[in-house]
Amino acid sequence: MIASMKSTLQATAAHLLRKRPRSICSVTTRSIPQKKEGDISSVFVSLSGSPSAPLPERFADIKRQLISGNETAIRASWQLLLGRLIVENAEISQRGPRVVPQIDFSDLSNPAQGFVQEVKKRGVAVVRGVVPESEAREYKAVVEEYIKANPWTKGMQYPTFPSTNPAVFELYWSPSQIRARAHPNLIAAQRFLMKLWHSDHEEAVISTSHPLAYADRVRIRQPGDSGFALGPHIDGGSLERWEPEGYGIGGVYDKIWQGEWEKYDPWEASTRIPAVSDLYNGVGACSMFRMFQGWLSMSSTGPKEGTLMVNPLLQLSTAYLLLRPFFAPIKQLDSSTSNKSITEYIRSDNWTLKTGHEITSELHGANPGHAQELSQELHPHLDLSKTMVHVPQIKPGDYVVWHCDTIHAVDKIHAGKSDSSVLYIPVCPVTETNAEYLVRQRDAFLNGFPGPDFPGGKGESEHIGRPTRDYLSRYAQREGMQAIGLERLSATQKEDMIGGRLAIEKANEILAL
Repeated sequence: MIASMKSTLQATAAHLLRKRPRSICSVTTRSIPQKKEGDISSVFVSLSGSPSAPLPERFADIKRQLISGNETAIRASWQLLLGRLIVENAEISQRGPRVVPQIDFSDLSNPAQGFVQEVKKRGVAVVRGVVPESEAREYKAVVEEYIKANPWTKGMQYPTFPSTNPAVFELYWSPSQIRARAHPNLIAAQRFLMKLWHSDHEEAVISTSHPLAYADRVRIRQPGDSGFALGPHIDGGSLERWEPEGYGIGGVYDKIWQGEWEKYDPWEASTRIPAVSDLYNGVGACSMFRMFQGWLSMSSTGPKEGTLMVNPLLQLSTAYLLLRPFFAPIKQLDSSTSNKSITEYIRSDNWTLKTGHEITSELHGANPGHAQELSQELHPHLDLSKTMVHVPQIKPGDYVVWHCDTIHAVDKIHAGKSDSSVLYIPVCPVTETNAEYLVRQRDAFLNGFPGPDFPGGKGESEHIGRPTRDYLSRYAQREGMQAIGLERLSATQKEDMIGGRLAIEKANEILAL
Protein backbone atom coordinates (compact mmCIF):
# COMPACT_ATOMS: atom_id res chain seq x y z
CA MET A 1 0.00 0.00 0.00
CA ILE A 2 2.69 2.44 1.04
CA ALA A 3 4.66 1.65 -2.09
CA SER A 4 1.63 2.46 -4.24
CA MET A 5 1.09 5.69 -2.36
CA LYS A 6 4.74 6.55 -2.87
CA SER A 7 4.41 5.96 -6.60
CA THR A 8 1.33 8.20 -6.60
CA LEU A 9 3.38 10.92 -4.95
CA GLN A 10 6.11 10.51 -7.56
CA ALA A 11 3.54 10.65 -10.38
CA THR A 12 2.11 13.84 -8.91
CA ALA A 13 5.60 15.31 -8.76
CA ALA A 14 6.25 14.47 -12.41
CA HIS A 15 2.95 16.04 -13.39
CA LEU A 16 3.83 19.19 -11.51
CA LEU A 17 7.17 19.50 -13.25
CA ARG A 18 5.33 19.49 -16.58
CA LYS A 19 2.46 21.78 -15.62
CA ARG A 20 2.00 24.69 -13.24
CA PRO A 21 -1.20 24.81 -11.14
CA ARG A 22 -4.00 26.47 -13.07
CA SER A 23 -6.45 29.03 -11.85
CA ILE A 24 -10.21 28.56 -11.66
CA CYS A 25 -12.10 29.33 -14.83
CA SER A 26 -13.73 32.78 -14.80
CA VAL A 27 -11.96 33.71 -11.57
CA THR A 28 -8.91 35.93 -11.65
CA THR A 29 -6.28 34.73 -9.21
CA ARG A 30 -6.04 37.36 -6.52
CA SER A 31 -2.96 38.73 -4.85
CA ILE A 32 -2.96 37.01 -1.48
CA PRO A 33 -1.89 39.30 1.38
CA GLN A 34 0.51 37.20 3.38
CA LYS A 35 1.50 37.42 7.01
CA LYS A 36 5.14 37.45 8.04
CA GLU A 37 7.01 34.17 8.07
CA GLY A 38 7.10 32.17 11.28
CA ASP A 39 5.80 29.00 12.89
CA ILE A 40 3.19 27.87 15.41
CA SER A 41 5.18 29.34 18.31
CA SER A 42 4.32 32.80 16.97
CA VAL A 43 0.76 32.26 18.22
CA PHE A 44 1.78 32.06 21.88
CA VAL A 45 3.45 34.76 23.95
CA SER A 46 4.83 32.04 26.23
CA LEU A 47 6.63 30.39 23.29
CA SER A 48 7.43 33.30 20.99
CA GLY A 49 9.82 35.04 23.33
CA SER A 50 7.84 38.25 23.02
CA PRO A 51 7.34 40.23 26.25
CA SER A 52 3.84 40.54 27.65
CA ALA A 53 3.40 44.32 27.78
CA PRO A 54 0.72 46.06 29.86
CA LEU A 55 -2.44 46.69 27.91
CA PRO A 56 -3.51 50.26 27.01
CA GLU A 57 -5.85 52.09 29.37
CA ARG A 58 -8.69 51.77 26.86
CA PHE A 59 -9.15 48.17 28.03
CA ALA A 60 -9.99 49.44 31.51
CA ASP A 61 -12.67 51.60 29.87
CA ILE A 62 -13.97 48.57 27.95
CA LYS A 63 -14.21 46.58 31.17
CA ARG A 64 -16.13 49.37 32.91
CA GLN A 65 -18.59 49.55 30.04
CA LEU A 66 -19.12 45.77 29.96
CA ILE A 67 -20.42 45.53 33.52
CA SER A 68 -21.85 49.01 33.99
CA GLY A 69 -25.23 48.77 35.72
CA ASN A 70 -24.87 45.03 36.31
CA GLU A 71 -22.40 45.07 39.21
CA THR A 72 -24.75 43.48 41.74
CA ALA A 73 -25.75 40.70 39.36
CA ILE A 74 -22.09 40.13 38.43
CA ARG A 75 -21.12 39.66 42.09
CA ALA A 76 -23.90 37.14 42.63
CA SER A 77 -23.09 35.25 39.43
CA TRP A 78 -19.42 35.01 40.45
CA GLN A 79 -20.39 33.44 43.78
CA LEU A 80 -22.62 30.93 41.98
CA LEU A 81 -19.90 30.17 39.43
CA LEU A 82 -17.21 29.45 42.02
CA GLY A 83 -19.54 27.11 43.87
CA ARG A 84 -20.35 25.16 40.70
CA LEU A 85 -16.68 24.93 39.77
CA ILE A 86 -15.83 23.24 43.07
CA VAL A 87 -18.36 20.48 42.35
CA GLU A 88 -17.59 20.03 38.65
CA ASN A 89 -13.80 20.20 39.09
CA ALA A 90 -13.96 17.33 41.58
CA GLU A 91 -15.90 15.15 39.13
CA ILE A 92 -13.48 15.85 36.28
CA SER A 93 -10.47 15.13 38.45
CA GLN A 94 -12.00 11.82 39.51
CA ARG A 95 -13.14 10.64 36.06
CA GLY A 96 -10.19 11.79 33.97
CA PRO A 97 -10.30 10.78 30.26
CA ARG A 98 -13.56 8.89 30.84
CA VAL A 99 -15.36 12.23 30.98
CA VAL A 100 -14.75 12.79 27.23
CA PRO A 101 -17.79 11.70 25.13
CA GLN A 102 -17.11 9.09 22.43
CA ILE A 103 -19.13 7.70 19.53
CA ASP A 104 -18.50 5.36 16.62
CA PHE A 105 -18.78 6.92 13.18
CA SER A 106 -21.36 4.26 12.27
CA ASP A 107 -23.63 5.51 15.09
CA LEU A 108 -23.76 9.14 13.99
CA SER A 109 -27.01 8.56 12.13
CA ASN A 110 -28.71 7.62 15.41
CA PRO A 111 -26.72 8.96 18.36
CA ALA A 112 -27.80 8.42 21.92
CA GLN A 113 -29.35 11.54 23.42
CA GLY A 114 -26.96 11.26 26.32
CA PHE A 115 -24.03 11.61 23.94
CA VAL A 116 -25.32 14.88 22.49
CA GLN A 117 -25.98 16.30 25.96
CA GLU A 118 -22.50 15.37 27.13
CA VAL A 119 -20.82 16.93 24.10
CA LYS A 120 -22.70 20.16 24.74
CA LYS A 121 -21.61 20.17 28.38
CA ARG A 122 -18.03 19.04 27.82
CA GLY A 123 -17.22 20.84 24.56
CA VAL A 124 -15.15 17.92 23.28
CA ALA A 125 -15.79 14.59 21.55
CA VAL A 126 -14.07 11.63 19.91
CA VAL A 127 -15.62 10.15 16.76
CA ARG A 128 -14.19 6.66 16.28
CA GLY A 129 -13.28 5.17 12.92
CA VAL A 130 -14.09 8.10 10.64
CA VAL A 131 -11.36 6.98 8.23
CA PRO A 132 -10.30 3.30 7.96
CA GLU A 133 -7.25 2.67 10.12
CA SER A 134 -5.13 1.41 7.24
CA GLU A 135 -5.90 4.52 5.17
CA ALA A 136 -5.06 6.85 8.07
CA ARG A 137 -1.71 5.08 8.52
CA GLU A 138 -1.02 5.56 4.81
CA TYR A 139 -1.66 9.28 5.23
CA LYS A 140 1.28 9.45 7.62
CA ALA A 141 3.54 7.45 5.34
CA VAL A 142 2.77 9.76 2.43
CA VAL A 143 3.33 12.89 4.52
CA GLU A 144 6.73 11.55 5.52
CA GLU A 145 7.54 10.84 1.86
CA TYR A 146 6.44 14.37 0.96
CA ILE A 147 8.78 15.83 3.57
CA LYS A 148 11.59 13.56 2.44
CA ALA A 149 11.11 14.67 -1.17
CA ASN A 150 11.30 18.29 -0.01
CA PRO A 151 14.03 18.38 2.66
CA TRP A 152 13.90 22.16 2.90
CA THR A 153 10.59 21.68 4.68
CA LYS A 154 12.66 21.35 7.83
CA GLY A 155 15.16 24.06 6.92
CA MET A 156 15.41 27.78 7.48
CA GLN A 157 13.53 28.42 4.25
CA TYR A 158 10.45 26.84 5.75
CA PRO A 159 10.38 26.93 9.56
CA THR A 160 9.11 24.12 11.76
CA PHE A 161 8.44 24.00 15.46
CA PRO A 162 10.41 23.17 17.51
CA SER A 163 13.34 23.99 15.22
CA THR A 164 15.71 21.34 16.65
CA ASN A 165 13.26 18.43 16.64
CA PRO A 166 10.28 19.40 14.49
CA ALA A 167 6.84 18.32 15.65
CA VAL A 168 4.56 20.69 13.73
CA PHE A 169 5.32 21.11 10.04
CA GLU A 170 4.25 24.20 8.15
CA LEU A 171 2.58 22.05 5.51
CA TYR A 172 -0.95 22.69 4.26
CA TRP A 173 -1.23 21.04 0.83
CA SER A 174 0.38 17.60 1.10
CA PRO A 175 -1.44 14.74 -0.68
CA SER A 176 -2.56 13.34 2.67
CA GLN A 177 -4.09 16.61 3.84
CA ILE A 178 -5.86 17.13 0.52
CA ARG A 179 -7.39 13.65 0.58
CA ALA A 180 -8.34 13.68 4.27
CA ARG A 181 -10.21 16.99 4.05
CA ALA A 182 -12.22 15.68 1.11
CA HIS A 183 -12.94 12.24 2.58
CA PRO A 184 -16.73 11.64 2.47
CA ASN A 185 -16.76 10.15 5.98
CA LEU A 186 -14.96 13.15 7.43
CA ILE A 187 -17.38 15.52 5.72
CA ALA A 188 -20.31 13.49 7.08
CA ALA A 189 -18.87 13.69 10.60
CA GLN A 190 -18.37 17.44 10.23
CA ARG A 191 -21.96 17.90 9.09
CA PHE A 192 -23.22 15.96 12.13
CA LEU A 193 -21.09 18.09 14.44
CA MET A 194 -22.29 21.36 12.92
CA LYS A 195 -25.89 20.30 13.57
CA LEU A 196 -25.13 20.37 17.31
CA TRP A 197 -25.19 24.15 16.93
CA HIS A 198 -28.39 26.12 16.45
CA SER A 199 -29.52 29.64 15.71
CA ASP A 200 -32.17 31.57 17.59
CA HIS A 201 -32.93 33.51 14.41
CA GLU A 202 -34.01 31.73 11.25
CA GLU A 203 -32.77 34.70 9.21
CA ALA A 204 -29.19 34.22 10.46
CA VAL A 205 -27.03 33.91 7.34
CA ILE A 206 -25.33 30.60 8.11
CA SER A 207 -25.58 27.09 6.71
CA THR A 208 -24.55 23.95 8.57
CA SER A 209 -25.23 21.66 5.60
CA HIS A 210 -21.91 22.16 3.80
CA PRO A 211 -18.64 21.96 5.75
CA LEU A 212 -15.96 24.27 4.34
CA ALA A 213 -12.31 23.25 4.41
CA TYR A 214 -9.77 25.16 6.50
CA ALA A 215 -6.19 24.25 5.62
CA ASP A 216 -4.16 23.75 8.79
CA ARG A 217 -0.88 22.06 9.66
CA VAL A 218 0.55 18.55 10.27
CA ARG A 219 1.91 17.25 13.57
CA ILE A 220 4.38 14.37 13.82
CA ARG A 221 5.62 14.39 17.41
CA GLN A 222 8.35 11.95 18.29
CA PRO A 223 8.73 10.09 21.63
CA GLY A 224 10.64 12.04 24.24
CA ASP A 225 9.76 15.43 22.76
CA SER A 226 9.30 18.22 25.31
CA GLY A 227 9.54 21.19 22.95
CA PHE A 228 6.00 21.11 21.59
CA ALA A 229 4.54 21.80 25.02
CA LEU A 230 1.56 24.06 24.43
CA GLY A 231 0.02 25.01 27.77
CA PRO A 232 -3.70 25.61 28.41
CA HIS A 233 -5.06 28.04 25.83
CA ILE A 234 -8.00 28.99 23.61
CA ASP A 235 -7.62 29.91 19.96
CA GLY A 236 -9.77 32.33 18.01
CA GLY A 237 -8.34 35.51 19.46
CA SER A 238 -7.84 36.70 23.01
CA LEU A 239 -8.52 40.39 23.63
CA GLU A 240 -11.26 40.19 21.03
CA ARG A 241 -13.50 38.33 23.51
CA TRP A 242 -13.88 41.52 25.57
CA GLU A 243 -13.75 44.06 22.74
CA PRO A 244 -16.92 45.61 21.30
CA GLU A 245 -15.42 45.38 17.79
CA GLY A 246 -14.56 41.70 18.32
CA TYR A 247 -16.98 39.18 19.79
CA GLY A 248 -19.02 42.11 21.08
CA ILE A 249 -20.37 42.88 17.61
CA GLY A 250 -22.90 40.06 17.85
CA GLY A 251 -23.14 40.06 21.63
CA VAL A 252 -21.73 36.54 21.94
CA TYR A 253 -21.11 36.80 25.69
CA ASP A 254 -23.78 39.34 26.66
CA LYS A 255 -25.46 37.01 29.17
CA ILE A 256 -22.18 36.69 31.05
CA TRP A 257 -21.72 40.48 31.22
CA GLN A 258 -25.30 40.77 32.48
CA GLY A 259 -24.55 38.47 35.42
CA GLU A 260 -26.50 35.54 33.97
CA TRP A 261 -23.76 33.18 32.82
CA GLU A 262 -26.00 30.16 33.45
CA LYS A 263 -28.20 31.43 30.56
CA TYR A 264 -25.23 31.78 28.22
CA ASP A 265 -25.50 29.28 25.36
CA PRO A 266 -22.13 28.32 23.82
CA TRP A 267 -23.93 26.58 20.94
CA GLU A 268 -25.91 29.56 19.62
CA ALA A 269 -24.42 30.40 16.24
CA SER A 270 -26.12 33.60 15.07
CA THR A 271 -24.24 35.88 17.49
CA ARG A 272 -20.90 34.56 16.25
CA ILE A 273 -21.51 35.26 12.56
CA PRO A 274 -20.41 38.92 12.69
CA ALA A 275 -17.75 38.38 15.39
CA VAL A 276 -14.17 39.39 14.56
CA SER A 277 -11.61 37.11 16.19
CA ASP A 278 -8.48 38.60 14.61
CA LEU A 279 -8.37 42.35 15.18
CA TYR A 280 -4.57 42.41 15.30
CA ASN A 281 -3.62 40.33 12.24
CA GLY A 282 -1.71 37.89 14.43
CA VAL A 283 0.45 35.22 12.83
CA GLY A 284 -1.67 32.08 12.97
CA ALA A 285 -4.71 33.85 14.45
CA CYS A 286 -7.88 32.40 12.96
CA SER A 287 -10.19 34.69 11.00
CA MET A 288 -12.58 31.93 9.92
CA PHE A 289 -15.49 30.82 12.11
CA ARG A 290 -14.53 27.34 13.28
CA MET A 291 -17.37 25.71 15.20
CA PHE A 292 -14.96 23.01 16.27
CA GLN A 293 -11.23 22.65 16.13
CA GLY A 294 -10.10 19.15 15.46
CA TRP A 295 -7.58 16.63 14.26
CA LEU A 296 -7.64 13.32 12.45
CA SER A 297 -5.25 10.84 14.01
CA MET A 298 -2.66 9.04 11.88
CA SER A 299 -1.21 7.01 14.77
CA SER A 300 -2.11 5.25 17.99
CA THR A 301 -1.65 7.44 21.03
CA GLY A 302 -2.83 7.55 24.61
CA PRO A 303 -2.63 9.75 27.70
CA LYS A 304 0.88 11.13 28.35
CA GLU A 305 1.92 10.12 24.84
CA GLY A 306 2.05 13.56 23.27
CA THR A 307 -1.71 13.91 22.91
CA LEU A 308 -4.43 16.49 23.52
CA MET A 309 -5.62 17.67 26.93
CA VAL A 310 -8.87 19.57 27.51
CA ASN A 311 -10.79 21.30 30.27
CA PRO A 312 -14.22 19.70 29.70
CA LEU A 313 -16.40 22.41 31.25
CA LEU A 314 -17.32 24.60 28.32
CA GLN A 315 -19.94 26.96 29.75
CA LEU A 316 -18.36 27.32 33.18
CA SER A 317 -14.79 27.79 32.00
CA THR A 318 -15.86 30.43 29.45
CA ALA A 319 -17.77 32.37 32.10
CA TYR A 320 -14.83 32.18 34.49
CA LEU A 321 -12.26 33.27 31.90
CA LEU A 322 -14.31 36.34 30.99
CA LEU A 323 -15.21 37.37 34.55
CA ARG A 324 -11.79 36.72 36.11
CA PRO A 325 -10.30 40.12 35.11
CA PHE A 326 -13.02 41.92 37.10
CA PHE A 327 -12.15 40.23 40.40
CA ALA A 328 -9.10 40.34 42.65
CA PRO A 329 -8.15 38.50 45.86
CA ILE A 330 -8.40 40.36 49.16
CA LYS A 331 -5.70 38.22 50.73
CA GLN A 332 -2.87 37.11 48.47
CA LEU A 333 -1.63 33.53 48.37
CA ASP A 334 1.17 33.10 50.91
CA SER A 335 4.50 31.56 50.05
CA SER A 336 3.77 28.22 51.73
CA THR A 337 1.33 27.14 49.01
CA SER A 338 -0.06 24.54 51.40
CA ASN A 339 -3.43 22.99 50.69
CA LYS A 340 -4.92 25.07 53.51
CA SER A 341 -3.56 28.35 52.15
CA ILE A 342 -4.74 27.52 48.60
CA THR A 343 -8.20 26.63 49.89
CA GLU A 344 -8.42 29.93 51.76
CA TYR A 345 -7.09 31.84 48.78
CA ILE A 346 -9.76 30.58 46.34
CA ARG A 347 -12.68 30.91 48.77
CA SER A 348 -15.36 33.09 47.23
CA ASP A 349 -15.34 35.52 50.17
CA ASN A 350 -11.66 36.24 49.47
CA TRP A 351 -12.47 37.73 46.06
CA THR A 352 -13.95 41.15 45.42
CA LEU A 353 -15.35 42.84 42.34
CA LYS A 354 -13.33 45.84 41.17
CA THR A 355 -15.41 48.74 39.92
CA GLY A 356 -14.94 52.31 38.73
CA HIS A 357 -11.41 53.64 39.08
CA GLU A 358 -10.30 50.34 40.69
CA ILE A 359 -10.59 48.57 37.34
CA THR A 360 -7.30 48.02 35.56
CA SER A 361 -6.57 47.22 31.91
CA GLU A 362 -5.39 43.70 32.71
CA LEU A 363 -7.04 40.78 30.88
CA HIS A 364 -5.32 37.77 32.36
CA GLY A 365 -3.44 35.78 29.70
CA ALA A 366 -4.70 37.89 26.77
CA ASN A 367 -2.28 39.66 24.43
CA PRO A 368 -2.87 41.33 21.03
CA GLY A 369 -2.35 39.01 18.07
CA HIS A 370 -1.89 35.91 20.23
CA ALA A 371 -3.96 33.04 21.57
CA GLN A 372 -5.65 33.30 24.95
CA GLU A 373 -3.41 31.55 27.48
CA LEU A 374 -4.46 30.27 30.90
CA SER A 375 -2.55 29.11 33.95
CA GLN A 376 -2.97 27.87 37.49
CA GLU A 377 -1.61 31.19 38.75
CA LEU A 378 -3.83 33.49 36.70
CA HIS A 379 -6.98 31.33 36.79
CA PRO A 380 -6.81 29.49 40.14
CA HIS A 381 -10.46 28.48 40.44
CA LEU A 382 -10.29 26.36 37.27
CA ASP A 383 -7.75 24.12 39.08
CA LEU A 384 -6.11 23.39 35.74
CA SER A 385 -3.48 21.09 37.26
CA LYS A 386 -6.30 18.62 37.93
CA THR A 387 -8.99 19.52 35.38
CA MET A 388 -6.90 19.43 32.19
CA VAL A 389 -7.59 15.82 31.26
CA HIS A 390 -6.28 13.73 28.38
CA VAL A 391 -8.49 12.53 25.59
CA PRO A 392 -8.77 8.72 25.76
CA GLN A 393 -6.71 6.22 23.78
CA ILE A 394 -6.86 7.17 20.10
CA LYS A 395 -6.40 5.00 16.99
CA PRO A 396 -5.54 6.00 13.42
CA GLY A 397 -8.69 7.29 11.70
CA ASP A 398 -10.30 8.64 14.88
CA TYR A 399 -11.46 12.26 14.73
CA VAL A 400 -11.02 14.37 17.87
CA VAL A 401 -12.91 17.68 18.03
CA TRP A 402 -13.38 20.45 20.57
CA HIS A 403 -15.61 23.55 20.67
CA CYS A 404 -13.91 26.76 19.55
CA ASP A 405 -14.02 28.10 23.16
CA THR A 406 -12.74 24.94 24.85
CA ILE A 407 -9.52 25.27 26.85
CA HIS A 408 -6.99 22.81 25.50
CA ALA A 409 -3.30 21.95 25.76
CA VAL A 410 -0.72 19.36 24.68
CA ASP A 411 1.25 16.92 26.83
CA LYS A 412 4.37 18.64 28.14
CA ILE A 413 6.41 15.51 27.45
CA HIS A 414 5.72 12.76 24.95
CA ALA A 415 6.35 9.74 27.18
CA GLY A 416 5.15 7.17 24.65
CA LYS A 417 7.15 4.80 22.46
CA SER A 418 5.88 5.81 19.02
CA ASP A 419 5.04 9.06 17.24
CA SER A 420 1.89 11.05 17.92
CA SER A 421 0.78 12.19 14.47
CA VAL A 422 -2.30 14.12 13.36
CA LEU A 423 -3.75 16.23 10.57
CA TYR A 424 -5.38 19.36 11.97
CA ILE A 425 -8.87 19.60 10.42
CA PRO A 426 -11.49 21.89 12.01
CA VAL A 427 -15.23 22.17 11.34
CA CYS A 428 -16.40 25.32 9.53
CA PRO A 429 -19.93 26.31 8.41
CA VAL A 430 -20.94 28.41 5.42
CA THR A 431 -21.04 32.13 6.24
CA GLU A 432 -20.19 35.15 4.16
CA THR A 433 -16.97 35.72 6.09
CA ASN A 434 -15.97 32.07 5.73
CA ALA A 435 -16.68 32.20 2.00
CA GLU A 436 -14.51 35.29 1.65
CA TYR A 437 -11.69 33.47 3.41
CA LEU A 438 -12.28 30.42 1.22
CA VAL A 439 -11.69 32.50 -1.93
CA ARG A 440 -8.27 33.54 -0.65
CA GLN A 441 -7.49 30.03 0.58
CA ARG A 442 -8.48 28.56 -2.79
CA ASP A 443 -5.96 30.84 -4.46
CA ALA A 444 -3.36 29.76 -1.90
CA PHE A 445 -4.04 26.12 -2.74
CA LEU A 446 -3.70 26.69 -6.47
CA ASN A 447 -0.40 28.50 -5.97
CA GLY A 448 1.04 26.44 -3.12
CA PHE A 449 1.10 29.23 -0.53
CA PRO A 450 0.12 28.91 3.14
CA GLY A 451 -3.48 29.80 3.92
CA PRO A 452 -4.21 33.49 4.62
CA ASP A 453 -4.23 33.02 8.42
CA PHE A 454 -0.81 31.41 8.54
CA PRO A 455 2.83 32.54 8.41
CA GLY A 456 3.63 33.69 4.89
CA GLY A 457 6.49 33.01 2.50
CA LYS A 458 6.67 30.83 -0.57
CA GLY A 459 5.31 27.85 1.32
CA GLU A 460 4.97 24.75 -0.85
CA SER A 461 4.94 26.61 -4.15
CA GLU A 462 8.18 24.86 -5.16
CA HIS A 463 7.54 21.54 -3.42
CA ILE A 464 7.90 18.38 -5.45
CA GLY A 465 4.71 16.34 -5.42
CA ARG A 466 2.38 19.13 -4.34
CA PRO A 467 -1.17 18.20 -5.39
CA THR A 468 -3.04 20.21 -7.99
CA ARG A 469 -6.74 20.67 -8.65
CA ASP A 470 -6.58 17.69 -11.01
CA TYR A 471 -5.14 15.53 -8.23
CA LEU A 472 -7.92 16.54 -5.85
CA SER A 473 -10.62 15.86 -8.44
CA ARG A 474 -9.39 12.25 -8.78
CA TYR A 475 -10.09 11.56 -5.10
CA ALA A 476 -12.79 13.99 -4.01
CA GLN A 477 -16.50 13.57 -4.51
CA ARG A 478 -18.65 16.62 -5.18
CA GLU A 479 -18.82 17.62 -1.51
CA GLY A 480 -15.04 17.49 -1.25
CA MET A 481 -14.69 19.85 -4.20
CA GLN A 482 -17.35 22.14 -2.71
CA ALA A 483 -15.48 22.26 0.59
CA ILE A 484 -12.38 23.77 -1.01
CA GLY A 485 -14.44 26.17 -3.14
CA LEU A 486 -14.01 24.43 -6.48
CA GLU A 487 -17.66 23.57 -7.10
CA ARG A 488 -20.92 25.40 -6.54
CA LEU A 489 -22.73 24.83 -3.26
CA SER A 490 -26.33 23.64 -3.52
CA ALA A 491 -29.18 24.23 -1.10
CA THR A 492 -30.70 20.96 0.11
CA GLN A 493 -34.20 20.15 1.28
CA LYS A 494 -32.73 19.75 4.74
CA GLU A 495 -31.74 23.43 4.68
CA ASP A 496 -34.71 24.39 6.83
CA MET A 497 -33.66 27.92 7.74
CA ILE A 498 -34.19 30.93 5.48
CA GLY A 499 -30.78 32.24 6.46
CA GLY A 500 -29.15 28.93 5.53
CA ARG A 501 -30.36 29.11 1.95
CA LEU A 502 -29.28 32.75 1.76
CA ALA A 503 -25.83 31.86 3.09
CA ILE A 504 -25.37 29.36 0.27
CA GLU A 505 -26.49 31.87 -2.37
CA LYS A 506 -24.14 34.53 -1.05
CA ALA A 507 -21.24 32.08 -0.78
CA ASN A 508 -21.65 31.06 -4.42
CA GLU A 509 -21.61 34.73 -5.41
CA ILE A 510 -18.46 35.37 -3.39
CA LEU A 511 -16.80 32.27 -4.84
CA ALA A 512 -17.87 33.29 -8.36
CA LEU A 513 -19.40 29.86 -8.93
